[in-house]
Amino acid sequence: MRAALFEEPGTIVVDEVPTPTVSTPTSAVVRITHTAICGSDLWFYRGISERDRGARVGHEPMGIVEAVGEEVRSVAPGDRVFAPFLISCGVCEFCRRGLQIACTDGASWSGDNGGAQGEYVHCPHADGTLVRVPEPAADDPDMLRSILPLTDVMGTGHHAAVSAGVGPADRCVVIGDGAVGLCGVLAARRLGARQIVAMGHHPDRLALAEAFGATETIAARGEEAIDAALAVTDGGVDHVLECVGATSAMETATAVCRPGGTVGYVGVPHGMGEGLDLSPFFRGNITLRGGVASVRAYAEELLADVLAGTLDPAPIFDLTVDLASIADGYAAMDDREAIKVLVTVDH
Repeated sequence: MRAALFEEPGTIVVDEVPTPTVSTPTSAVVRITHTAICGSDLWFYRGISERDRGARVGHEPMGIVEAVGEEVRSVAPGDRVFAPFLISCGVCEFCRRGLQIACTDGASWSGDNGGAQGEYVHCPHADGTLVRVPEPAADDPDMLRSILPLTDVMGTGHHAAVSAGVGPADRCVVIGDGAVGLCGVLAARRLGARQIVAMGHHPDRLALAEAFGATETIAARGEEAIDAALAVTDGGVDHVLECVGATSAMETATAVCRPGGTVGYVGVPHGMGEGLDLSPFFRGNITLRGGVASVRAYAEELLADVLAGTLDPAPIFDLTVDLASIADGYAAMDDREAIKVLVTVDH
């Protein structure tokens, strides 16, 4: 099969690799039709995080079940499915608590599982991981485009909002105008927030945030951004979504959070904590909640809203490439020419 491989910083290639097969009674093989490039993929692409030469990449799979093991009950060959960015067993203590990211037998999509930016993946725990897409959505290209973000960024944005405690009639600030931040805006609107302030640096992305439900947008940095947020919220909010993962973003979060409030953080913490002053949390009794999103825990409820037409994160995809051109998608995201790239996989 063909799969995207990490060659070196700045270089992604597509090459032939072994096609995975069903290996255990609980596993399945999925033929990928849609996948995506994530902002977190840029860390190894830029050489900021380590990745072995020739490693298979990608973690946002959607496709058709090709084969299943004899113990699989939730999906069957021919079913359209999508899956979170991590594999989970569905039966351990943590999976039962809705904390699938801590699964005691969890796994990633890379390595022998195939890499989700390729033609096939192997899922060792089909029942605990794969989510079936019902008809007629399973064959609707527009609906599939709206469902694909549930593999990662929509569930992660929702996790930020839930962690921040956003509820009906609340006021919140969303820090970050990437795909996760934009989905955080959607999630806050879905949860009933009456004021949603989106903060970022790109006017086009903030315009999309406004279309997603942001009541105000702020395109500024540092103290200027903080002052603007405090002004528009009359002194701050009780709920802040930190969707960047930088120390500066967390400092902004604490600056706009009212005493007794909550910061929900989901930004991958590259450099987070280096020089981060914890005293604002201490002085303000500010709660910090979040971390890696258990996307699988949110999948069914978010899918139901997408199918009902009340939730549509599809506009975050502003560039589509095929698997052969995936290197162009990486370059576009690296150059900030695309928010998030959808990758189609033809067989």
